[in-house]
Amino acid sequence: MAFRVDDMDRKILSELQRDAAQSLDDIARNVGSSKTPVWNRIRKMKEVGIIGQQTVFLDAEALGFEACFFVLIRTSEHEVEWQKKFLAALRARPEVQEAHRLAGDIDYILKVRVRNARAYDEFYQALISEVRIHNVTALLSMEEIKSTLALPL
Repeated sequence: MAFRVDDMDRKILSELQRDAAQSLDDIARNVGSSKTPVWNRIRKMKEVGIIGQQTVFLDAEALGFEACFFVLIRTSEHEVEWQKKFLAALRARPEVQEAHRLAGDIDYILKVRVRNARAYDEFYQALISEVRIHNVTALLSMEEIKSTLALPL
């Protein structure tokens, strides 16, 4: 049976997206409910996979990761073995914050966060030594204007 998200669930999810560290009492108060029903809904949404890993956002620049590159990758390889090797290489690189397979002329786009251009070059050299890539274009983000994981509930 499929889980249906109702208006109360959306309110709870909005609160969790805003601040997952707030107390259950605060969430219940903010959504106009009591603690037990809110806890049961959260538990159920975790069980069905609507709520995934809970983590904390770190300030990349404050920690010295001042460069964000968007890396466009074209490949001439489309075999299963190449893809497995490529995906394993990406998953093993902590610099890769996001990776997407695309439709169109570009096969993949990566979001790579590093300390500086030299660190990006080290990432690039390591990646191309692990897997054959036809073409790589790196775009340096000059300014992050908006970044969110929040869904428009």
